[in-house]
Amino acid sequence: MTLRSALPALAAIGALAFAMPATAGSETTRADRGQERLDKLLKDRVAGEPTNCVLNRPSARLYIIDETALVYESGSTVYVNYTKHPESLDDGDYLVLNNPGTQLCRTTQITTRSRGGNFFSGVIFLDDFIPYKRVKDEG
Repeated sequence: MTLRSALPALAAIGALAFAMPATAGSETTRADRGQERLDKLLKDRVAGEPTNCVLNRPSARLYIIDETALVYESGSTVYVNYTKHPESLDDGDYLVLNNPGTQLCRTTQITTRSRGGNFFSGVIFLDDFIPYKRVKDEG
């Protein structure tokens, strides 16, 4: 084998070395990234008393943070629902509220569907909603 014929193989090995993480322990999981995103969202906020239900307002935003929680933003309050099985939450899915009423409660039936093919992808079992409000400066 000449150097010229070995160059493509060496280039492939070099590309793999760059694609591999530096150490096996440095891999960031989807759950880690989700928790980092939630931590950033909740920075400068304080948790309140958990509640079974929140008002279902048309102006509120309900979304998934990957493998971490459902987030419901209503006004200045951010409600976090860690759900019964947060590891099954995928922000590549969208939420379908079955029989939505004036409130979202632990008993609200929520399913998910894939954004790519609109296929059924799961059921979400809610837990309590934890309200987070901004810390007010004492000054």
